[in-house]
Amino acid sequence: MIEATSPVFARSTIDRDAVSRADPELESSLDADPETRVVAVHRGQALLEERVDGSAPALQLTHPHELPEPMLRCYLGREGGSRFELRVFDADAAAVVEPEAARWQGLREAAAVLGDRDAGLLVEAIAIANWHERHGHCPSCGAETVPVQAGWARRCTVDDSLHFPRTDPAVIVLVTDDDDRVLLGSNAVWAQHRYSLLAGFVEPGEPFEAAVVREIEEEAGILVDRVEYVASQPWPFPASLMVGFTARIAPGVEPASAAPDGEEILSLRWFSRDEIVAAHGEVGLPGGISIARWLLERWFGGPLDAEGTGLAWSTS
Repeated sequence: MIEATSPVFARSTIDRDAVSRADPELESSLDADPETRVVAVHRGQALLEERVDGSAPALQLTHPHELPEPMLRCYLGREGGSRFELRVFDADAAAVVEPEAARWQGLREAAAVLGDRDAGLLVEAIAIANWHERHGHCPSCGAETVPVQAGWARRCTVDDSLHFPRTDPAVIVLVTDDDDRVLLGSNAVWAQHRYSLLAGFVEPGEPFEAAVVREIEEEAGILVDRVEYVASQPWPFPASLMVGFTARIAPGVEPASAAPDGEEILSLRWFSRDEIVAAHGEVGLPGGISIARWLLERWFGGPLDAEGTGLAWSTS
């Protein structure tokens, strides 16, 4: 079986350089450093370079002096001699930065074509921008909060409390039976005939492994065991961390007893590798940036969209 390196959103090459966030002179230092480069974001979309003569897709990384005043700035980290910063712009400033709408792209579209460094920068930038957008007020007293610590915290303007970014962990599970078939489900909110791995959020006070067993029992009505961690991937839509596991149907449980809960999951199917290939045109499968696809390809033994498999993957 071919072992993929890591999920798409887990391949960042950036040193987040957290120690520098406490430097009170960091922003002025970044402004003065000729090697500083900015990831420009507007309404959840990042600015990409203009494609010229078949050039590879890349983030448009600009020096701060070339940009208008942002709504938010956040230090993202460093690689080699370069340091990187997120700057979020309002509509007027974004039009000054780049008026061509086609060069502003969302994470789902852009990450699928960017290299590891740029994809990692964009995931980090969008995740922290999403948090700031949703946490402008103190959860204790409701007063306004302001960014501090180079964008990695917000301070309440009334009670002086500090608030840090939060990430919602969710388990995603590749369940197999004793014949090594994989269990896929169709979610109620998806397009008809789209299938993926079963997943769900971790509840307060719950270990990952217990969440795996609970979610599969809730959504498919079967018990699983032999739960093993595989990999994780940030999923900032808007603020999740997908934690990937494998699990095997418990001894004595019949695969045919799996039944959808009828609320979140409307349909369940077991697939062998040959049946996955034969399902081309009948079912839609996860897009290339998802850990669901990565886990499926790891089980399958190679790329599912390679020549000879006959599969076309969903891009969403």
